[in-house]
Amino acid sequence: MLAKARAWIIAHPTAVQRWDVKGYQIPGGTPANPKVAQMLALAPSILRSKTQGCMPAPEKILCAAVEGAQVDFDTAHLIETRYFTELTTGQVSKNLIGTFWFQLNEINAGGSRPQGFAPCATQKIGVLGAGMMGAGIAFVSASAGIDVVLKDISLAAAQKGKAHSATLLDKKVARGQLIQEQREAILARIHPTDSDADLAGCDLIIEAVFEDRELKAKVSSAAQKVVGPHAVIASNTSTLPISGLATAVPDQTKFIGLHFFSPVENMPLVEIIKGTHTSDETLARGFDFVLQIKKTPIVVNDSRGFFTSRVFGTFTNEGIAMLGEGVSAPMIETEARKAGMPIGPLAISDEVSLSLMSHIREQTAKDLQAEGKPPVEHPAFAVIDVLLNEYKRSGKAAGGGFYEYPAGGQKHLWPELKSRFERGDGQISPKDVRDRLLFVQAIETVRCVEEGVLTSTADANVGSIFGIGFAAWTGGALQFINQYGVKDFVARAQYLAGQYGERFAPPALLLMKAAKGQTF
Repeated sequence: MLAKARAWIIAHPTAVQRWDVKGYQIPGGTPANPKVAQMLALAPSILRSKTQGCMPAPEKILCAAVEGAQVDFDTAHLIETRYFTELTTGQVSKNLIGTFWFQLNEINAGGSRPQGFAPCATQKIGVLGAGMMGAGIAFVSASAGIDVVLKDISLAAAQKGKAHSATLLDKKVARGQLIQEQREAILARIHPTDSDADLAGCDLIIEAVFEDRELKAKVSSAAQKVVGPHAVIASNTSTLPISGLATAVPDQTKFIGLHFFSPVENMPLVEIIKGTHTSDETLARGFDFVLQIKKTPIVVNDSRGFFTSRVFGTFTNEGIAMLGEGVSAPMIETEARKAGMPIGPLAISDEVSLSLMSHIREQTAKDLQAEGKPPVEHPAFAVIDVLLNEYKRSGKAAGGGFYEYPAGGQKHLWPELKSRFERGDGQISPKDVRDRLLFVQAIETVRCVEEGVLTSTADANVGSIFGIGFAAWTGGALQFINQYGVKDFVARAQYLAGQYGERFAPPALLLMKAAKGQTF
């Protein structure tokens, strides 16, 4: 190849690049071209609406392209080099590389997997409950080559769950991502049923029914009796402690939490919860299964709400609490996106449903009462109760919550929020809104580390972004603290605690790290 290159150079002594030829014009025109100029007048605002100013690279790319198109090639190289250098040495770049390269690779390489156990491939699973979660789990498992028994209370319900996979596969075929034969093969792996007997031979059972302790215990126990002692029994619960659910089966060492996120086919994370009695072998088998279905596993220890649901709850509750204080709803939602969150706390609460949030709160109160502990209080609860009890607005699925969902139209905030909640003396600075939403999540993440729920910084950072949509530009909830500066973060948290409540008070672990100059 080198010899051919030398020969070409000798044969073409006057060769020049196209842009060095006199009279060369950039295809499509420079920014001085009226058509290009018209587009460039709108481009920055369109770009800002997508990035909210959190991700600097797209804006620098646009700057390099526009500025470079107006100068000679060598100067354009210099312009691009300077923007590139600014980005790569910037804090956001360090945040993203640290989390999405080093920490994510650490997780996928088995950093949180117990050692000493041979890799285990799951051959057949049983999914209990064919709703959206169960149907999604069945789809990703069958797509990974695993046979799935999809069980529900009736055969019709189970078949409806399988139909969800058919719909998803049809879209892939239409986009050219699959051929018809592949579609049929995946669907053939999903076996809908209403009989526990069909679960025989399953390596893994995943319970994905409604968040009700007694129902979960009933279906898990029935399935375990069929599959026998070798199978792992998992719950897809998002809030109920795994150690309590494990009492439904005779061998609690084989019980584990596998918390998927909705929609399962799109969300990349699975939170693996290790109960009090869960064995390392069971944990290793769960970890291998998550990798087998091409998801990212994080491992957490058991607690109420685990890690992701617990931290996610602080985000939604903080936004709702601000509404109750009189802060305008549009400001809450807008500043959440400016902080880097993909969706505002009021909008995501509608998606989850206020009635489900209320049900989880009631279940938690019952559990705490049984344990002799006081109920959890939060200023958001009063707002949720007003919408549910007074206005009968429980969320998107019920036709409306904090937002209106007109048929064929675009969703918009419910107009009554302004007259019912907004107050002139309740407005706070945009910075305080953004910081309250980010700080409350980061502080709760520190509490999870302090309590031993989280044992890995990588799991915390990757889990917070992939699982709950924590602002990606930060590199995750713990990296947000690191890049802010631990001492500065503590000072700001103490200010927020004095202004808005003790939930912002820095935990002892955070104070200790600030005093010692340590990071996470």
